[in-house]
Amino acid sequence: MSDPAVYVRTLAESKAIDISEMHPDSWVIGADTIVLIEHRILGKPDSKDAARDMLRRLSGKSHQVFTGYCICRKREDRLFSDTVKTDVRFKNLSDREIEWYIQTGEPFDKAGAYGIQGIGSFLVKSINGSYTNVVGLPVCEVIDFLIKEGVLADEYRLF
Repeated sequence: MSDPAVYVRTLAESKAIDISEMHPDSWVIGADTIVLIEHRILGKPDSKDAARDMLRRLSGKSHQVFTGYCICRKREDRLFSDTVKTDVRFKNLSDREIEWYIQTGEPFDKAGAYGIQGIGSFLVKSINGSYTNVVGLPVCEVIDFLIKEGVLADEYRLF
């Protein structure tokens, strides 16, 4: 398997570059998130069976959430990208909990078949790292870059 951090950052760069071609004067942010458990990448499930399999794999274990992000502006030929990793530990899930959660519909547009910011918060026992990274965009890192580069207007600067 290739490096998951590089893989997800490359996906984010591709998204941001595609959009920046259409909007060369704008700053564009692209992001992509994957879940990694036992050297296997979990994307978004495409069926109930896939969601069930992912949730069973995650049950009672720790996994990593990687979000690659890219910030670019075509007109200035500027591009910055990075990857953030967060460790997440799931509680032990019963089959009944898994089936109930699948029936909510929430797993189907989320990497790893769960959303920490939604109903799926009950699945998560602990995290080590950025919560917003698990949601899908490492907000602290993105804002830090935008401040450093002077992209945010003075009235929004924190320092």
